Amino acid sequence: MERRATSADRLEDTLSAAMTAAQAGDAEAYRDLLRACMPVIAAAARAKGIRGEAVEDVVQDTLMTVHRARASYDPARPFLPWLRAIAQRRAVDLMRHQGRRPKEAHDPIAYESRADEGLPAAGDGLEARDRDSRLAKAVAALPDGQRQAVEHLSLREHSLAEAAALTGRSTGALKVNLHRALKALRTALAKERRDGDV
Repeated sequence: MERRATSADRLEDTLSAAMTAAQAGDAEAYRDLLRACMPVIAAAARAKGIRGEAVEDVVQDTLMTVHRARASYDPARPFLPWLRAIAQRRAVDLMRHQGRRPKEAHDPIAYESRADEGLPAAGDGLEARDRDSRLAKAVAALPDGQRQAVEHLSLREHSLAEAAALTGRSTGALKVNLHRALKALRTALAKERRDGDV
């Protein structure tokens, strides 16, 4: 009796074929592959206990690893286990990194003894959050191409080649969009500062 293909089998076939085509130089297949990998990576990250915005970090780190390691993928082997193994490793890396972050001290004496070590002033955190919030709103208001250029090239610090692979835009278009976006952001934030000072 012939076994019916499940959705996982179809996904495996689709992703494996896209990766094989990408290895052969098919840029469109590569863009499609990266897009199709995102929900699989997110599910693997959540299965490891990653939550919230950290899931997006694992997705981006995994896509970067896939990009760097794509030549090592063996088309004779299944693609999904290869992808999930990378995603799980990136999730574990993130958890280790978060585990190494210094914990907040609740000892008032410890806080006082470190007050002269260049710590930020009491209101600095609020100002930084307000500045970050204004910047995030200004970036979100940009046209799609400009917003993607800022997110990938400036905020996530991808290279032009990486950003082009992730967005499907040419490196030239990304450069133009980034230039225009930075000019628009400077204008918008300067206007907001002037309006806020009145």
